Amino acid sequence: MKNINCHFPKANYHKILYCLLIATFISISGCATVGQDFPDTEVTNITIGKTTQSEIRSMFGPPWRTGIENGQSIWTYGNYSYRLFKTKEAKDLVIRFNDKNVVTSYSYSTTEDDH
Repeated sequence: MKNINCHFPKANYHKILYCLLIATFISISGCATVGQDFPDTEVTNITIGKTTQSEIRSMFGPPWRTGIENGQSIWTYGNYSYRLFKTKEAKDLVIRFNDKNVVTSYSYSTTEDDH
């Protein structure tokens, strides 16, 4: 049985290392996004005491997260983008419902300046 030796010429080794470093840098400097985007232009259409869960679902789609706060059902819509060398972008909408599935309160937050 023969021994097989793999030899990379020194110039190719440096090219391979350089390409790996560039690929690593590109993947690290990318961005990560958590949550799901939602149409924040619809936030002004929410009316406390009137808008229902089904209307919220029609406006924004299914919630990204659901939970309970002080016995009330809450839905969260959120989109959070993180970048290594740029500022992060985030927006979230938290909606609270009563036992009749009507909005009792909501809060909308964003890192964008134009809202």
